[in-house]
Amino acid sequence: MDKQSRREAIRDYKEKRSVPGVYAVRCAPSGQVWVAGSRNLGAQQNGLWFSLRTGGHANRTMQAAWNAHGEGAFAFEVLESIDDEDLTPLGRADAIKSRERHWLATLGATKAVG
Repeated sequence: MDKQSRREAIRDYKEKRSVPGVYAVRCAPSGQVWVAGSRNLGAQQNGLWFSLRTGGHANRTMQAAWNAHGEGAFAFEVLESIDDEDLTPLGRADAIKSRERHWLATLGATKAVG
């Protein structure tokens, strides 16, 4: 990759807008559902799957289900995206937490992280 292409790739990456929201992880065999909010839904699944594959996920119940049933039994689902263009960083965080609580109650799910 030449210098100009590298600069363009870096610029494109920095300009890429992250989309905040709420996601669910479902384990089909056990019927378990975990819900969490994220500042960047686009990158969330990759990081989550990595921590589960390496055995280092903070949620021990989710990790145990992953170890028992394998990656094929799990599904990642975006439940809701949040339009944050007019929100401050604190407002965005509050909106994510609020919608996360809503989905936890609606689905009767467990919190995925924390």
